[in-house]
Amino acid sequence: MTLTQLRYLIAIADSGLNITVAAERVHATQPGLSKQLKQLEEELGFQLFNRKGKSLDAITHAGGKVLERARTILAEVGNIQSVAANLRNEARGTLRIATTHTQARFALPGAIAALNRQYPEVSVHLQPAADAELMDLLAGGGVDMAVVSTAGAPPAGVIALPAYRWQRRVVVPKDHPLATLDRAPTLEELATHPLVSYDSSLKPESSLRRAFESRGLTPQIAMTAADADLIKTYVRAGLGIGVLAEMALLPSDISDLRILSADALFAPCTTWVALRRDGVPREFALAFIADFAPQLDRKALARHLSAGEAVEWPTAPTWRERAVRVAGKPVTAKA
Repeated sequence: MTLTQLRYLIAIADSGLNITVAAERVHATQPGLSKQLKQLEEELGFQLFNRKGKSLDAITHAGGKVLERARTILAEVGNIQSVAANLRNEARGTLRIATTHTQARFALPGAIAALNRQYPEVSVHLQPAADAELMDLLAGGGVDMAVVSTAGAPPAGVIALPAYRWQRRVVVPKDHPLATLDRAPTLEELATHPLVSYDSSLKPESSLRRAFESRGLTPQIAMTAADADLIKTYVRAGLGIGVLAEMALLPSDISDLRILSADALFAPCTTWVALRRDGVPREFALAFIADFAPQLDRKALARHLSAGEAVEWPTAPTWRERAVRVAGKPVTAKA
């Protein structure tokens, strides 16, 4: 049994049992990957996958057990490599971040640019995903960290570091009836119009849905998208009222859109940097976190990650406070 065989096994499972896609991900040939899988199954004495003809159909029960252990083994191999690289003060490598379009488009560029200036030999790979998929990518070892938002408790089962807090905004074309309001709209007013929002709005646990349901209302969701720019595009096209994160709004948007406050309508959200509890982050990953969430003390963060030292993190700044900080005017977050 080799680490290469275990790596191929995980690649197959994470590629939807598609051998061709798995081979591309691990930079192997399809025949070579199939040969290694066959050798692993022969050594173990049972099949890891059920077959339909020449295609893999499902992971067997025994295969699932092996896959679980394979992930643990390769995660520990990665940790050893990270420890060694940190001890060598190695300043090159890859940082893999799973996140949503809104975070990647509006919140991450500054921190990634700062990382590039400090560690020019580190490449950053963003893995776009829906909110519900981010934790699976992190747990499966496909990424080093996830940048994820919640409207309540921090994500479970991980080390969750608070980055910033944010609110939603309601966006309408300037000729829309609600554009004349000199106040925030009510949920009752919003419920009478079609809405355009994020894909997560379709889920029963959506905080947007819960807000309406708490008032006995049902939102008319006309369209959803993962891309905040698409939401604004279709608001401009007249498909409905936009409900989106405040980070996604740019100064240029006010030229043809009216932006209305929704602070009192929906629960505030917090954006977290999530790390695996069993992971050993590289020094450049800590540098990225320190820039993305500068209210977190880097030395305390390092002690927390290496020794499990309990830390009471300061209250995360709001998006607006963070914007002032990034502009060069520090904002003190209260503990």
